[in-house]
Amino acid sequence: MTIMPLPARVAQRRTRAVTWAGGASYPLAVGLLVSAPRASGTVHGVGALLAVSLLAGVVRRMPLLASAMALLGSTAVVAGTPASVPEGLSASYQGQFLGYLAVDLVLGYIVATCARRAAMVTVAVSALAQVLVIGAFAHGDGLAVNEVIALLALTACCMAGLLRRERRQHAVALRAQEVAEAMTAERLRIARELHDMVAHSIGIIVIQAGMGSRVIETQPAQAREALCAIEATSRETLAGLRRTLVSLRHADRDTADAEQSPRAPSPGLADLERLAAATAGAGVRVDLLRTGEQRPVPADIDLSAYRIVQEALTNVVRHAGTGHCRVAIDYGNDELSVEIVDEGRGATGRGSAHGFGIIGMRERAALLGGHLGAGPRPGGGFQVAARLPLPAPVAAAVEAR
Repeated sequence: MTIMPLPARVAQRRTRAVTWAGGASYPLAVGLLVSAPRASGTVHGVGALLAVSLLAGVVRRMPLLASAMALLGSTAVVAGTPASVPEGLSASYQGQFLGYLAVDLVLGYIVATCARRAAMVTVAVSALAQVLVIGAFAHGDGLAVNEVIALLALTACCMAGLLRRERRQHAVALRAQEVAEAMTAERLRIARELHDMVAHSIGIIVIQAGMGSRVIETQPAQAREALCAIEATSRETLAGLRRTLVSLRHADRDTADAEQSPRAPSPGLADLERLAAATAGAGVRVDLLRTGEQRPVPADIDLSAYRIVQEALTNVVRHAGTGHCRVAIDYGNDELSVEIVDEGRGATGRGSAHGFGIIGMRERAALLGGHLGAGPRPGGGFQVAARLPLPAPVAAAVEAR
C-alpha cells in the first residue's frame, strides 16, 4: 500500500472540500434565481449558465451526478421564469433556455470521458428533457427556433466530446505502439549482444577443448594451455553476461541490487588486441592494422565496431577453415572503416552467411547510419567491410573528455 506524502494528502483534502462546497452551493444559487421573478428570461438563463460553474469539481469526480444536477437546476430556472410575458419583450424572455448550454457542455465532457453506454443514455435523457421543457415553456413563434437551437447546441457539444475521446484513444494507441517498438528494439539489441559475445566465446572454447582432448596424453603442456585458455575465455564470457544482466537490471531504479552492483565498461576498439590474442589461441592468427588518426570515438560506434570484428572473427574460426586473417581499422575524417578478410573457403551452405551473425552486424551498422557488406572474395576467402559514420561534434566532445 502506497502512502501519499503529507502535502499531497492536504491538497487532496482541499480539493475534495472545494468540490463538495461547490456542489452544495449550486442548489442555493438556483434557488436565488428562481426567487427573483421580476428578472427577465435572459437574466435567468445567464444566471443558470454561470451557476453550473459551481459544479466544476463535481464534473471531474462524478460527471453523471453533475449532469443530473445541472439539468434539474436549469429546468427549475426555466420553470421559475414568469409565465406572463409583457408585450414587446418576448425575445428577452426566450433567453431563459441559456442554462441548457451548460448542461450541453457537461454532456460533452461525459461523452469524452465516460463509458459509451452511460454517455448515450445520459445524452438521450437530457435531449428528451430539453425538448419537452422547451416545448412546454417556449412562447409563440419562438418554439421551433428554440428547439432547433437547443438540439444544435447539444449536438455540437457531443461532437466535440466525441472528437476529444477519439483523439485521446489515438494518443493512447500511439504510446502503446511506441512502447512495443521500444521493447522490440531492446530485445533485438540484447539478442545481438548475447549472440556476438557468447558465440565467439563458445566457438573458442569448443576448439580449445577439442585440441586439449586430442593432446592430453601425448602433449600435456599444450593440453594445460588449452585448459587455461578455456578458463580465461569462460571468465570473460561470464563477466560479459554479468555486465549485460546488470545493465538490464540497472534500468529499474527501485532495485537495490542494481544500484549496488558495479558496472564494468563495455568493450571497444581498444580491446581488439586482446580479442586477437584469444582468437590466436583458437588457432587463427590475426593481423591487426590501424590506419588514420587514432582517436576516441562515440561509445555506441566503439562497441558496434568491436562486436562486428568479434562476430567476423567467430565466423572465421568456425567456418573459414584457415589459420590466418586480417583486421583493418581506418580512422577517417567522416567515418570509421572496419574490414575483416580471410583466405579460407568462403561461404558454405552452413556458413556464416546463413546465420544470425551477418544479420546482426548489418543491423548494428544500419542503426548507426552506416553500411556493412559481407560476401565471398573473387580470389577466394570471405570479406566483411563496414563503414560507420563519425559525427564530428560527438567525436570532438569525446576526445575533449
